[in-house]
Amino acid sequence: MSPTGLINTFAAAIQASLSVLLVISYGAAMAHFSLMTPAAAKTMSKASIKIFLPALLFVKIGSELHAGSAHRYGIILLWALVAHIVSFAIGAAAHLAFGLPDWATAAIMFNNTTSYPLLLIQSLAETGVLEALVAPDEPLRAAIERAKSYFLVFATVSSCLTFAVGPRLIDAEHEPELGGDDDKPDDNAPDYNGDDGESAPLLAPVSPRALSPDTRRRSVAFFPSTHPSGMALEYNRRPSVVPRSRWSQLSPRVRWWLVFLGDFLNAPLLGAVVGAIVGLAPGLHRAFFADTQDGGVFTAWLTASLQNVGSIFVPLPVVIAGVSLYTSEAQARARGTAGGGGTGSGGLWTSIFILVVRFVVWPVGSIAVIYALAKRGVLGDDPMLWFALMLMPTGPPAMKIITMVEVSDASDVERRAISKLLAVSYVISPILAFTVVGSLRASQAAITS
Repeated sequence: MSPTGLINTFAAAIQASLSVLLVISYGAAMAHFSLMTPAAAKTMSKASIKIFLPALLFVKIGSELHAGSAHRYGIILLWALVAHIVSFAIGAAAHLAFGLPDWATAAIMFNNTTSYPLLLIQSLAETGVLEALVAPDEPLRAAIERAKSYFLVFATVSSCLTFAVGPRLIDAEHEPELGGDDDKPDDNAPDYNGDDGESAPLLAPVSPRALSPDTRRRSVAFFPSTHPSGMALEYNRRPSVVPRSRWSQLSPRVRWWLVFLGDFLNAPLLGAVVGAIVGLAPGLHRAFFADTQDGGVFTAWLTASLQNVGSIFVPLPVVIAGVSLYTSEAQARARGTAGGGGTGSGGLWTSIFILVVRFVVWPVGSIAVIYALAKRGVLGDDPMLWFALMLMPTGPPAMKIITMVEVSDASDVERRAISKLLAVSYVISPILAFTVVGSLRASQAAITS
């Protein structure tokens, strides 16, 4: 790539990143001028995760997945598991070695895997820099849609891990004691059956005043063998498929594991699974995604409606992220912790460590690993897949960390520190332009090698 071409590519990547940042700022402006309340943001987040994202997953995965491309999605599933396990190991090691707080592990493990990269790839498509990764006989739009389906598969795995593991990573060693009537549901309790995508009720700001002791009991230990009280805390979260009479007869350990496994089941996963089934079944694939004259009996009405609903998901959670950031910052100031943070458990060095991992360590590591594998022919012959794999584990921490901490037993200083971390991470997100350029050049180099 010539110096001029490199400069043009970098400028295009900066523009794409700034576009995402501007969309976040629009959400913050809406919150500032009271055009979007936290309650409205929470409602829209629930709609995003329970309707918009499953529809998007169904359409994108169903249309792109077929017998000839199944191996690509298998690669993404494996990469998603590896990336999250490595991130967890980094966070756990930092927690043990440097005394980083529990929420730091979650911030390192979970990045924004859905709305942010989808909006970024959409903006990159407008700049034209991705044409270098597209075959001469393939339309750019088709390659971009395929890339979106790759990101969505990665995001589905991230979402399942987030719901099951995320709440258990935060404040695991300070669970409050059980008390009161544990059988009564808490109307103010946040819904963990939503994402990341960035996407869901986990994005919605939660007022600390709305949190009851029952809500805080949702912060439970990840390892039941070392935190027996954490197993007991799962009593209130009885899965709906288990009758209450039988649930009360189960041991705390069995109940803990049932809830843990149940947390993996959510609306986005259902949309992805149904999309995969339709995509892999030739008759169903033709009925849902072929042209009408070619047997697509559902294409023009059912599939089109799901596609229209799913398209709402891409910008909406990013707007809500801006609302959440602004609201969290305002709540922190109202609690009188504007000067909090320091260099303790939620301090400067914790934030620096997390940002370095998310914006430096993972970009360098993912580009190097994927380039080495692509060069050896392990990852197939789709440069767009290589490019997407390089970007998947990178970027700012997930906005869901805000709500996870709100429902834990974290202090105001920690909440303030997390709010600052997320605000800074999204403000500096345009530096992902370096990652975009590096991924693009590495993918091009793997093509010619």
